[in-house]
Amino acid sequence: MKRFHIHMHVDDLAQNVAFYSKLFGAEPTRLESDYAKWMLEDPRINFAISTRGSALAGLDHLGFQVDDACELTALKAQAEAADMAMLDEGETTCCYARSEKHWITDPQGVAWEHFHSLGNIPVFNESAATAGAACCASTTVAPAATSSCCGPRSTTDSPKSCC
Repeated sequence: MKRFHIHMHVDDLAQNVAFYSKLFGAEPTRLESDYAKWMLEDPRINFAISTRGSALAGLDHLGFQVDDACELTALKAQAEAADMAMLDEGETTCCYARSEKHWITDPQGVAWEHFHSLGNIPVFNESAATAGAACCASTTVAPAATSSCCGPRSTTDSPKSCC
């Protein structure tokens, strides 16, 4: 079953954790110094916030988290059948998790992440190239560019926050 995913970039993590914990009536299921995530069941949402990157506060990306590889394959086939530009990252690490994922971008430039989480990791991402920086990039899919860990990147765009 799919779980809707929303990722917001925030300027003050503690202030936002307090706000969203009150809004959702629950504490985050994952809390790090730069990242928080709530896995809500009603409604079924993966809601994440982070301070990583240089983006302005607000929406970073949307997506669908799936429970298994078959659901991810179906989402990918649906995007391919619709002839959507796609960035297929395969297995990658980001946002304290190992995932299999691909990205598409809507007509407004909003990135959509389709992913299957494979497990937690103790660091934001495992890429030495992005240590201490945001792992995600712009919302513009550039199918040939794959330099980000957690978002589609255009060769002309600067890094943003992630997952």
